[in-house]
Amino acid sequence: MLLPRRRTTENVSQARRRQDRTAVADTPRTSRTTGRRYGLRPTMKDVAARAGVGLKTVSRVVNGEPGVTPDTERRVRDAIAALGFRRNDSARILRKGRTASVGLVLEDLADPFYAPLSRAVEEVARAHGALLINGSSAEDREREQELVLALCARRVDGLVIIPAGDDHRYLEPEIEAGVATVFVDRPAARLEADAVLSDNFGGARAGVAHLIAHGHRRIGFIGDLPRIHTAAERLRGYRAAMAEAGLEVDASWVALGPTDPERVRADAERMLADRNSPSGPVTALLTGNNRVTVTVVRVPAVRERRAALVGFDDFELADLLTPPVTVIAQEPALLGRRAAELLFRRLEGAGDAPRRVELPTRLVPRGSGEVPPSS
Repeated sequence: MLLPRRRTTENVSQARRRQDRTAVADTPRTSRTTGRRYGLRPTMKDVAARAGVGLKTVSRVVNGEPGVTPDTERRVRDAIAALGFRRNDSARILRKGRTASVGLVLEDLADPFYAPLSRAVEEVARAHGALLINGSSAEDREREQELVLALCARRVDGLVIIPAGDDHRYLEPEIEAGVATVFVDRPAARLEADAVLSDNFGGARAGVAHLIAHGHRRIGFIGDLPRIHTAAERLRGYRAAMAEAGLEVDASWVALGPTDPERVRADAERMLADRNSPSGPVTALLTGNNRVTVTVVRVPAVRERRAALVGFDDFELADLLTPPVTVIAQEPALLGRRAAELLFRRLEGAGDAPRRVELPTRLVPRGSGEVPPSS
């Protein structure tokens, strides 16, 4: 009989130790240097006690309501400043049914193309008194969906999405529930929704036509993954310009895939030195985005002006390279601004059919696209 009692005693002691550890873990930590407790925010009750007033008085000051004398208001504001009190907007959100926040889902936060786009969305949101929350999908379908639904779970009022996926029907319940949604740079897939895009087809066609006008007949195209809308549209523009000039496209002149430097550099060097191709090596390249262009400008034939280059997307220092890079420039800030304006138009009650806005691109000749063919 002693053994069971001893085990019971040991089990109780172990349980108590676990409870003690849990209690310590759940207790807000105290800074050793400042003595402040982390994890607990000051409340209106704390402000009222410090200022020596009632809760209703604090509420009136916090919400800018009348009925408080200047001296009392000063005491309350001093208490707020001393305690670091911040109003909890949860109750106000429940009353109004809006969180005054919107989400932005980008492909890659580190891509320079998206910085002005994000800033433009943020400025429009700020002008409407809304907070912007953004995140990156890293061109991953599952990560995009996970991030979008996480933002919806946090009750954002609307979403601006640069899509990575190929099926956006998962958003239908959220849109039906009132989450305004605008797609930017690329349209939604299998879902009718607002979209703000660049003229990718027309821009690529103009870039290739520019190379043809400078004497090139063997022109290569290096682009992004073919499932991406912008890559597919730019390839379509490339093929259209070649067809309009009566030029056939050798299969070896087109390379689509990930934008990692190793793949891009290998394809560029192969196209520019492919003596085994029946059509011979290309004399010019159209690159499908800024990341591809940055890699290609390091290829010797381009750097030494033995091949022409037109890049889709402008990028920093493009005009200072040797030769300066001719580009098809988009307006990322305008894309972001138009998308955000359309989003808030929906939030303000616009109920017309989904819109598709297409913004023009422009060719910026700088030197690399004007290099004549060497052979």
